[in-house]
Amino acid sequence: MSGNQQRRLRIGLTGGIASGKSLVAEQFARLGVTVIDTDRIAREIVAPGTPALAEITAAFGSEILTPDGGLDRRALRATVFADSTQRRRLEAILHPRIRQRTLQRADADAGRYHVIAVPLLIETDFQTLVDRVLVVDCPESAQRERLLERDDEDPQQIERILAAQASRQTRLAGADDVIDNSGSRAATCEQVAHLHEHYLELAAAR
Repeated sequence: MSGNQQRRLRIGLTGGIASGKSLVAEQFARLGVTVIDTDRIAREIVAPGTPALAEITAAFGSEILTPDGGLDRRALRATVFADSTQRRRLEAILHPRIRQRTLQRADADAGRYHVIAVPLLIETDFQTLVDRVLVVDCPESAQRERLLERDDEDPQQIERILAAQASRQTRLAGADDVIDNSGSRAATCEQVAHLHEHYLELAAAR
């Protein structure tokens, strides 16, 4: 969806929280595709002793730290999803660092194509850095059920999280490719396999 002319084909993988992005990323990795996970990078850059964690602590207070000095992600999430100003403050600290490290890893990849998993791809301008946007889609009702089961989140907090993300319609409008993850695991994996072949063809034609 961009004019990005990187030598390697870049696929931006996104979707709402608990939509199934991790499953899809795992399947691409099983097919030998490099998957660059920005959530994992986000954890790396806020490890104890990092400049980003020091900046977050200065901005939000020591109550967002665990007893051993790490980042209490649940406490921080409760703070930022309750206040959009605070959320933007956090994003200003994290996003430039995440983007820099992500692109460094993408540039170093030697595969035919790679997948960059970005939960907030549509909400930011990250889509300008990839060649295609792949959205993992499922009904919001399924997202709610999975969050309750997976994270034991409070229903009110779930609604705050969903409200802070792009709507399902907005994500789908920005997609080049869509994986329907409302069915079985096998059905999702089959869709990944088809897209893998498609992306190999696109990469070969560059």
